[in-house]
Amino acid sequence: MFGFGCDCFYWSQGISEFEMESSEPKPFSLPSPLPCWPQGQGFATGRINLGGLEVAKITKFHKVWSSDSSHGKSKRATFYRADEVPEGFHCLGHYCQPTDQPLRGYVLAARASKPVNADDDLPPLKKPLSYSLVWSTDSEKNGSGYFWLPNPPVGYKAVGVVVTDEPEEPETEEVRCVREDLTESCETSEIILEVGSSKKSNHSDSPFSVWSILPCERGMRSQGVAVGSFFCCTYDLSSGRTVRDIACLKNLDHTLHAMPNLDQVHAVIEHYGPTVYFHPEETYMPSSVSWFFKNGALLYRSGKSQGEPINSTGSNLPVGGCNDMEFWIDLPKDEEAKSNLKKGNLESSELYVHVKPALGGTFTDIVMWIFCPFNGPATLKIGLFTLPMTRIGEHVGDWEHFTFRVCNFSGELWQMFFSQHSGGGWVDASDIEFVEGNKAAVYSSKHGHASFPHPGMYLQGSSKLGIGVRNDVAKSKYILDSSQRYVIVAAEYLGKDAVAEPCWLQYMREWGPIIAYDSGSEINKIMNLLPLVVRFSIENIVDLFPIALYGEEGPTGPKEKDNWEGDELC
Repeated sequence: MFGFGCDCFYWSQGISEFEMESSEPKPFSLPSPLPCWPQGQGFATGRINLGGLEVAKITKFHKVWSSDSSHGKSKRATFYRADEVPEGFHCLGHYCQPTDQPLRGYVLAARASKPVNADDDLPPLKKPLSYSLVWSTDSEKNGSGYFWLPNPPVGYKAVGVVVTDEPEEPETEEVRCVREDLTESCETSEIILEVGSSKKSNHSDSPFSVWSILPCERGMRSQGVAVGSFFCCTYDLSSGRTVRDIACLKNLDHTLHAMPNLDQVHAVIEHYGPTVYFHPEETYMPSSVSWFFKNGALLYRSGKSQGEPINSTGSNLPVGGCNDMEFWIDLPKDEEAKSNLKKGNLESSELYVHVKPALGGTFTDIVMWIFCPFNGPATLKIGLFTLPMTRIGEHVGDWEHFTFRVCNFSGELWQMFFSQHSGGGWVDASDIEFVEGNKAAVYSSKHGHASFPHPGMYLQGSSKLGIGVRNDVAKSKYILDSSQRYVIVAAEYLGKDAVAEPCWLQYMREWGPIIAYDSGSEINKIMNLLPLVVRFSIENIVDLFPIALYGEEGPTGPKEKDNWEGDELC
């Protein structure tokens, strides 16, 4: 889930293996009711016009079939048909999810966004011509399951799969196919069910896999819309993730009318803004950018030995372009001033917020950036040994972030992304720790400031071998309430003048100097701290250490990151 190994203990809440096998997912809801959002255009109105299609989100389902533990290597999965589809709308596909997770998903239903003439040869939606049976199974315990791919008319695409518990081909009325110009290509995301050959299967010689799907192109300027259905196949997908037989929808409405206006954005942040917990032994706290500048940060230029003071707004920083390595920021030369700046200033700190469309404007991403003047040294874990470093992992100017994704149909918190150094992962709202109402907890790792959803120790490296960098996170009195301490620094979809971007946001160079280590010397220092038998056993796997072992380099600012315009980990 997080991209890193995790050394944590999990507890079962007294649920037996039999109960987990026999139980079905229970619906999930947020801890607190949603507020009445401020008035706006199309945000949280329940329906979204995609410019050709109007879509509604369906979250009520009727179970069709569930796999059991005999169906292969993966965990159980349950498949559903949409219930309570609004009048005039048509289902586009069925829904599925792992059985051991709370029922938490959706499929879109659609209708033409304007009246369609009876003689129109190419309406936005058409019934499939027929269905192709992809795979079927017969379980004594769970009954039969049949997976059908709609066969679309010429010029149309299927956007979802249909599941039945009977061998008869589904009615063509069950779903609709979508006109090709209203669709985008999609790709597999996460595997939900993986089944090997089965003697009871009608396709006993074929493997079978079920995947969640997302648009191939994702980011704030992309138009792809996830339908919420799934893809299944009996062939190997290892050669590529792009799906041939299923498409996503496309938002052709460039006004993005379902995105929140500025008043609604503030209301969303005040309702959901997470509480950030810093480790009780944290030495290097965050600060505001202006505090960092006012307390001695210097701008250096290549070829010049003296740094230039930076004014509090950063207006004398070079702006635009890209990171040409000509400029960088560093700490002051005076040791006392340098030490004070490294410690940061929690009282001045604030979250810098970038608001952007996601999945074709059907979701809003609230990206919250945290600035720390200094990233502290790493702590290495090698088997049973923990080795605090004196320098390895240090760098000036640490930018970290987390993102919470809100559904534009309802204003409901849907997922959170926890950024962890060069990786991270999405966590569903059902697996988030809430500390007050619908406000989540975000745990910042000791010295490194990576974000995690739960307290514990997370290992960056090889969890199997127990080698890597420790990320220790815990609750403490050092907190930052993002619902109150934030500044919106960018929301491009609102127009050029809606949000004034600070000067420092346009600085595309590095927020710290590059310092190269003698990597051989640094590795030897680590090895010499270990017993001989341990030292000998790991000499051939030093490449498992993170890149920070070999030097330090200040990061670039938020706007230079790939996720500024792109999706997280896209």
